[in-house]
Amino acid sequence: MLDACAEILDESGYDGLSTTKIAQRADVAIGSVYQFFPDKKAIAQQLALRNLDMFGDRVAEALADEEFAHWYDAVGVVIEIFVGMHRTVPGFRVLRFGDIADVHLLDVAAENNAVVADRLKALLVSAFELPDNGEFATALAVAVEAADAVLKLAFRHDPEGDPALLAEVKRLIHGYLADHLDGR
Repeated sequence: MLDACAEILDESGYDGLSTTKIAQRADVAIGSVYQFFPDKKAIAQQLALRNLDMFGDRVAEALADEEFAHWYDAVGVVIEIFVGMHRTVPGFRVLRFGDIADVHLLDVAAENNAVVADRLKALLVSAFELPDNGEFATALAVAVEAADAVLKLAFRHDPEGDPALLAEVKRLIHGYLADHLDGR
């Protein structure tokens, strides 16, 4: 059902998504959809959570596999993972981490970007043995918000992402984190 949801999002956007269309695409009875999901928002939530888990897994794998001179040198890899998902993962281009449906889709107590920043913070703290403190959390929250805005701009008119803007988001976030938390 989540795969069907992703396909419909790519074809029709969030406004074109319905439980009936999901049931038809997944070749299941509508009752089966409602057995697991009360509405399209709940299905989108599960898909957004799956996207977040996939993103986190890919980032964790990249952090484990690659050597970085400094922790903030991983910025480019994290952005490339996001861009790659945007280009290849069904439904991600439209839903991403859920803002199109609800800014609190991933967690009712936190905005979606805050959830993403917390996930990245946990991965970076673990991979680079960084201090898990408020200054670092704030810097990552700002970096995620800024990256989100520029990435949206990069993909607004170019389905592959404007190469110049993709380069700028890397430069912006790398520079911000390097300057803001230099020496950590």
